[in-house]
Amino acid sequence: MTTAPTSTSISQPKVGIVSLGCPKALVDSERIITRLRAEGYAIAPDYQGADLVLVNTCGFLDSARDESLQAIGEALNENGKVIVTGCLGAEASVITDRHPGVLAVTGPHQYEQVMDAVHTHLPAPDHPFVSLVPESGYRLTPRHYAYLKISEGCNNRCSFCIIPGLRGDLVSRRIDAVLREAEQLVKAGVKELLVISQDTSAYGLDVKYAPYKWRDKERQTRFKDLCEGLGELGVWTRLHYVYPYPHVDDVMPMMADGRILPYLDIPFQHSSPNVLKAMRRPANIDKTADRIAKWRREVPDLVLRSSFIVGFPGETEEDFQHLLGWLKEAKIQRAGCFKYENVTGAPSAALPNHVPEEVKEERWHRFMAVQAEIADAYAQEQVGKTIDVIIDEVDEDGATGRSKADAPEIDGSVFIDDITLKPGDLVKAKVVEGEGVDLWAETVR
Repeated sequence: MTTAPTSTSISQPKVGIVSLGCPKALVDSERIITRLRAEGYAIAPDYQGADLVLVNTCGFLDSARDESLQAIGEALNENGKVIVTGCLGAEASVITDRHPGVLAVTGPHQYEQVMDAVHTHLPAPDHPFVSLVPESGYRLTPRHYAYLKISEGCNNRCSFCIIPGLRGDLVSRRIDAVLREAEQLVKAGVKELLVISQDTSAYGLDVKYAPYKWRDKERQTRFKDLCEGLGELGVWTRLHYVYPYPHVDDVMPMMADGRILPYLDIPFQHSSPNVLKAMRRPANIDKTADRIAKWRREVPDLVLRSSFIVGFPGETEEDFQHLLGWLKEAKIQRAGCFKYENVTGAPSAALPNHVPEEVKEERWHRFMAVQAEIADAYAQEQVGKTIDVIIDEVDEDGATGRSKADAPEIDGSVFIDDITLKPGDLVKAKVVEGEGVDLWAETVR
């Protein structure tokens, strides 16, 4: 069970939280926890200590749906009073058919509906503890980094994805609200901001880039202005889910001068024009390759992170070879790979020429072998360099941190034999060894 700061008061009604899914769902859980604490609820650390349990679900892949349904069942068995929210909640009948005993079901980012359900089944105390809620809200990440969600939903209609059906079309947050939240997080001690959305590059498109004032300057609700504002805060800013649209070029000077981390998480998914067309991806792979080359000239230490799908319906051996060649050419230093899986409700399930499971498996291994070579070559290039490292954990064996090339939980680590460091420290370290996505380094005093 995911937990948050608790209160010792025995009179407070207690809510347990189980948070599943992607960072966007995690942010939803953080916002719900903040609302609960503001109204005087305590957050229970286990099922037995909770008056009811809230399960925030994932509904994308079938495996994630199964995990969510299992988590709901576990909460019902262990506690008995369960409210369900999140992406799977958009398909309420899937939940209630399997678990008719749940108290209520709401969809993703439906904070008011969640609170209404909590109020119905567990009334709030008479005296909310608003003053006890930190200005930055409650978070489920370590104190030194935080996810910053800039929008909900997505306007793309990729054939393998059901996110627009679950979370709706793009709804961008006001730029002044986003930047104020970021500023509050930094004041609370956050050293790294991780910008997330479903399509970060499209930020502001739905509101026609409406202008708002922050720090006595008018800023448009658009990708460039957002990055400029975040670059003023003096902390690491890492960009996720950035589609390679032409205006991403505008951020390269900010990366070159250190205002934004030289790191882009771009969901390429594939490189073959045939597969991309079947995926309905908003990308021109030839122009993208040229754009990447231009970015690397402007920002030599740029690190690209992406995810790819192998075995998509209709993918031929030629298509797959195209992907491997492009991966090497683009030098994607950080990559995840998924074997295609039919998602309930996704149009791709109806496509012809599905790839046999054994072929998917074989291609996945070949992809990961090529990716390992690219990652290892990058690691070897770092040996002898002095790099910036943010520390995540420290134990009796030393410190574990990350370089600018590594996002938390999905990329590599930097291991430093120094027990004097503490989580959140930003240090200089000289790299002495590299292997795969990981580095070993010594603190530079």
